[in-house]
Amino acid sequence: MSETASISVGIAMRYATAVFELARESGALDALERDMDALDAVLIDSDDFRDLVMSPIYSRADQGRAVVAVAERMELSENATNLLGLMASRRRLFLLPHLFRALRTLISEERGEVTAEVTASCALTDGQRERLAGTLKASVGKDVKMVVTVDEGLVGGIVVKVGSKMIDTSVASRLAKLQNAMKEVG
Repeated sequence: MSETASISVGIAMRYATAVFELARESGALDALERDMDALDAVLIDSDDFRDLVMSPIYSRADQGRAVVAVAERMELSENATNLLGLMASRRRLFLLPHLFRALRTLISEERGEVTAEVTASCALTDGQRERLAGTLKASVGKDVKMVVTVDEGLVGGIVVKVGSKMIDTSVASRLAKLQNAMKEVG
């Protein structure tokens, strides 16, 4: 990990820890988790929101007004709304992806769960999700919360990240390995 990325992760972890502690003390962890999942989905799905969060051309005030308006429109909790406003005032909205990851980890640890980041070549059915969760639970010995994303570039298969472990059964990975093997031969 680069030094800049490491610093960003550290800063995001401080924000995540602070809002996590506030939510835990007030019994609002479930609401915070729902809010962060909803914001993460908006960040992934909305080019406009992603530009607002990532682009340096917007002023602090513009970012602050916009994210508070989005939070109110989404009916986010007070903790989430205040966090977004604070991050905008400090020009830290670009840390949101790191913040979401850190919060998921803190909430999972609080519940005795582990978070698995699953990337699939197509949307998983409920049955596939249940079987995968069961397999992962048997492997890690804890309840597993899965965060599933779709990447059609995998061609087929899935990539699962649990903590520092990664399992890559994608066709794209197999093709890359085959291509490397062919380069070594020829």
